[in-house]
Amino acid sequence: MNDIIHVLPDSVANQIAAGEVVQRPSSIVKEMMENAIDAEAKSVKVLVTDGGKTLVQVVDDGKGMSETDARLSFERHATSKIHAAADLFSLTTMGFRGEALASIAAVAQVELKTRRPEDELGTMLQVNGSKIECQEPVACAAGSNFSVRNLFFNVPARRKFLKSNQTELTNVVSDFQRIVLVHPDISFSLYNNGVEMYHLPATTVRQRIVNVFGKKMNADLLPVEVETSLVTLSGYVGKPESSKKKGAHQYFFVNGRYMRHPYFHSAIVKAYENLVPVGEQVSYFIYMAVEPSSIDVNVHPTKTEIKFDNEQPIWQVLSAAVKETLGQFCNVPMIDFDVEGKPDIPVMGTQTSIPHLPKAPASTYNPFANGTERTYARSSGWEKLYERYSHADVDDVLPSEGGEGETALLDASLFSGNEQEETGLEEEHLQRSIWNDMVEGGKTPMTFDATVQKFQYKGKYIVLPGSNGIMVVNQHRAHVRILFEQNMQCINSNNRPSQKELFPSVIQFDPSDSIVVESFMDDLSSLGFDLSNLGGGAYSLNGIPSGIEGVDVDNLLHEMVTSAKEKTGNIRKDAQEALALTMAENAAVVYGQILSSVEMERLLQDLFATKMPARTPDGKLVYTLVEDKYLADLF
Repeated sequence: MNDIIHVLPDSVANQIAAGEVVQRPSSIVKEMMENAIDAEAKSVKVLVTDGGKTLVQVVDDGKGMSETDARLSFERHATSKIHAAADLFSLTTMGFRGEALASIAAVAQVELKTRRPEDELGTMLQVNGSKIECQEPVACAAGSNFSVRNLFFNVPARRKFLKSNQTELTNVVSDFQRIVLVHPDISFSLYNNGVEMYHLPATTVRQRIVNVFGKKMNADLLPVEVETSLVTLSGYVGKPESSKKKGAHQYFFVNGRYMRHPYFHSAIVKAYENLVPVGEQVSYFIYMAVEPSSIDVNVHPTKTEIKFDNEQPIWQVLSAAVKETLGQFCNVPMIDFDVEGKPDIPVMGTQTSIPHLPKAPASTYNPFANGTERTYARSSGWEKLYERYSHADVDDVLPSEGGEGETALLDASLFSGNEQEETGLEEEHLQRSIWNDMVEGGKTPMTFDATVQKFQYKGKYIVLPGSNGIMVVNQHRAHVRILFEQNMQCINSNNRPSQKELFPSVIQFDPSDSIVVESFMDDLSSLGFDLSNLGGGAYSLNGIPSGIEGVDVDNLLHEMVTSAKEKTGNIRKDAQEALALTMAENAAVVYGQILSSVEMERLLQDLFATKMPARTPDGKLVYTLVEDKYLADLF
């Protein structure tokens, strides 16, 4: 029987290796920039075309290469970074495997021009699919100039799975930002299709962060600085009030290398516990310096997963350092229970009082009331203020049944928090009409008695007793589902009204976000946003969608853009849904807001008129059913 095991050709082996090293154009940008940094470059220029699918060019002024080194650099496992296995535990360079150039050349058309400062002429090398086409002397600047064209030209299956130009460019910008943040002493620039996106001169760490993410970031940064025998920490964390639901910039760097580390992330989250709202996060930029022998960076081809010998002690140091920074710069209140030798503090309600201050009126608190409702002592003579008004005046402003007034109630006064007086007959008639429509249409999972009063629990849930159980509806999620479908209809029909701003404001986006804003400007316009591009990532907000008054539009737009960037697949459709969902979440009724009976009825009616009332667009449960059998089992 013939032997069946054989050695793969170098070209095939390189393509297999490229599957791990080169996943998309941003992988080329990362590898080429790291090589430039290892070559001690002081200026690095990155140029991409069509998101990097057509061209990725990286130009640096580093040490350059000789003619022999240039040719040898495209061989597998050829490197100048290490010489023995022991060197893996004392790495001071970004790269060390010697696989990047060989992998890139296996799946793209590469041209290299390089010259050492002491040489008069450089060398030009062309490589197509691992095959060296030519090498000849050339006059060029000192340093290296890599041009990578037509990524995956010889692997059509891989090229087919590349995303849109906008998505690939977003990934290029993301990897670019990770590298420039950790090397503020080097000048960087990034161009897309010939247009400059970033021009970052050499500066300090704080100024580099501001140059990358905008001037607004500067006011939110708090310095972190600590030095121990295990680790030296430096960097910045965001103020608690700068927290946001999406789009927080969170970076860890160790020995000049970007890394992902969920365990260390939990240390910062723990430090901000009870200081930021649940579900929100703050930005942070943490730079760690440890002994190279105490970490292992050779875990994954992307080198973003790093193992530490002393993870738990470093976690404690990191958490303590962030807490100290918050306590020092944010005036976090401290309670001192050491009262020995100090005068007693008088108990509230005693005769002791501060002179020259009026005594506060007595008040009573009802612990069973919804929200934080308080009943204060009655003042005499207040009835005279309302003598000119009658019940007839109130009836005039209530909406008529079945007319446009009910729609206006949902848009204008729904969730206003103002309880409205209704007669028993009117409310019963409205309840019956709503529930009859719902039950006849098969929209509810059980039959309800429309005459039974619905009530709100803790300003968060609407409770509806029924014939065979109790339905509990999450009011915020129900409103999110309603507003989401309304927003999607507006996007598809382009008819959402816009409310003009009397004094237009300026909203600043970083270059990566500006790409998304320009790509979905039509969708933003259909939602009711009127934006004018002022250049440099600045936009004038001339109009906002009607019905979102009181919402922080700046944060809303940034969250919408962040959601659009996180989506994959059909980027335009997914981005439209992300915009509609983010806007719905920000404009929906908040937890703790008191609803009148009419508002609850209207909310439920609109909820069960949607296509999928049981779940929010992101899959969260809207309502649940507590059956009578379950209640009986409890007793």
